[in-house]
Amino acid sequence: MNEKAEFAKRLSDAMTQAGYSVRPVVLEREFNTRYWGRSVTMQAVRRWLRGEAIPSQEKLQVLAEWLKVEPQVLRFGEAVRNAVQRQKQRWDEGIGHLERETLEAFLKLPAPQRKLVREVILTFAKVHSAGDEPEVKTIRIPTQ
Repeated sequence: MNEKAEFAKRLSDAMTQAGYSVRPVVLEREFNTRYWGRSVTMQAVRRWLRGEAIPSQEKLQVLAEWLKVEPQVLRFGEAVRNAVQRQKQRWDEGIGHLERETLEAFLKLPAPQRKLVREVILTFAKVHSAGDEPEVKTIRIPTQ
């Protein structure tokens, strides 16, 4: 199923769950009573319901508010929202006080220094993820 068709399915489901009949005339009427911009046409809402078009972000927000769903869920689906939440949870749980303090200090650095620190961190991460420990060489200084 393509992106537009998936949006149409989510829109239809949201209308049904909100107690509305999934018909273009209903969608046009309900949308236009809530939208302060230029009214949408019957042809436009038909295209939304048929999976031929996706409304602009501004219109999507009006639809989401009316149908009592999150705009990102209406636009992209539950799977995307869940993936974002899992990533956020991983970030929140995986970062302790010392890491947060370090990140705050990093953000206060000027851009050139942040770039250098980033490169150092990425280099360490690359070496660590490869499982290769850097070879440590001992330098002997001759004594007299």
